[in-house]
Amino acid sequence: MNEHDSIPKPVRGSLERAQKRGLIVAAVGVAVCLAGVFVDREQFFRSYLVAYLFWLGVALGCLPILLLNHLTGGRWGFSIRRLLEAGTRTLPLLAILFLPLLLGMKQLYPWSQPDVVAHDEILRHKSAYLNVPFFLVRAVVYFGVWIGLSRLANKWSLKQDEKRDPAMARRFQALGAFGLVLYGLTVTFATVDWVMSLEPHWFSTIFPLLIAVGQVLAGLTFAIVVAAWLAHHKPLSETMTPQSFHDLGNLLLTFVMIWAYFGFSQYLIIWSGNLREEIPWYLHRSHGGWEIVALVLIVLHFAVPFLLLLSRRAKQSASALAGIALGLFVLRFVDLFWVVAPTFRSERVGDHWLDAATLIAVGGIWVAVFARTLKTRPLVPLYDARAEEAVGAKGEAQHG
Repeated sequence: MNEHDSIPKPVRGSLERAQKRGLIVAAVGVAVCLAGVFVDREQFFRSYLVAYLFWLGVALGCLPILLLNHLTGGRWGFSIRRLLEAGTRTLPLLAILFLPLLLGMKQLYPWSQPDVVAHDEILRHKSAYLNVPFFLVRAVVYFGVWIGLSRLANKWSLKQDEKRDPAMARRFQALGAFGLVLYGLTVTFATVDWVMSLEPHWFSTIFPLLIAVGQVLAGLTFAIVVAAWLAHHKPLSETMTPQSFHDLGNLLLTFVMIWAYFGFSQYLIIWSGNLREEIPWYLHRSHGGWEIVALVLIVLHFAVPFLLLLSRRAKQSASALAGIALGLFVLRFVDLFWVVAPTFRSERVGDHWLDAATLIAVGGIWVAVFARTLKTRPLVPLYDARAEEAVGAKGEAQHG
């Protein structure tokens, strides 16, 4: 048996511990959330929305990175491919966890309340699109596309492990090109539905792109942290070279800059346009302490990681890159919190105990399922054209 055919015992043990701890944390979080539903039902749904969007972003962010790697064929994605695939296989779980949001639609989305729509000309004009039945149909389509792409990518990856087939590379490349287009379209409309329609008078053509890049950052940072965690164990120890981490660091730097570019572009266009339907979105997020959160994001989500990721040494060090990625991973939640929470409490910045409870409840379940699904397949793909190249690069690095 090839040594890559099964999960080594140390790795399996680590994943099983992560799975158990995730379930314990989830149990505590769910218990607190259930209490929160009775104490403050409205706040529960608001907090749950932010937590759900964050963990959905982690899982969904793995999909475009996986598809991009299939399209380009770069060696940078070989060692984290199974981590990305495991992340996408959690999408059915997130489809189930979407159900609580349906129960809280009237607490979240003003366009779902007939009496509000009846007295709002703009909402009446948008009602052909923003209505509950069509909203549900679109959600089914989004998850159908995402889960379908994930299943196809994982099915073909498993098939590739059975035998060497040069035709698989062309299949993956076609899937990457087609899948990225579908991802872009579905995420755009899902962002409009689930985030932008929280304030239905507001509109931004850049905002869906900003959310999509944020999802990629969430998925990539998570994959980097897990890869660094497992890099000392076989088989990743044979494929993860300093150059591998360097390539991932460059990719991370690229998306950090794209996120900052889209964020600044949106601000500049809306502020210079000075439209009364658009300006209030930023006004709600620039007073009452929210401006401090915005400053934290500018400094810690862009300026600091940008400067750190310019260093070749930082990018080639697994621990240093993992530290940067972990910081950005946490800041992805801060960014989503800054985007969503002021919709409901713009007068002052502040958190609620349900914010933490929902985050750990959804996160604990997600981490447990991720750990469980990761240990069901070899940690590196078999019969991949880049496998021998990756192992050879590791040997060169060790003898260089």
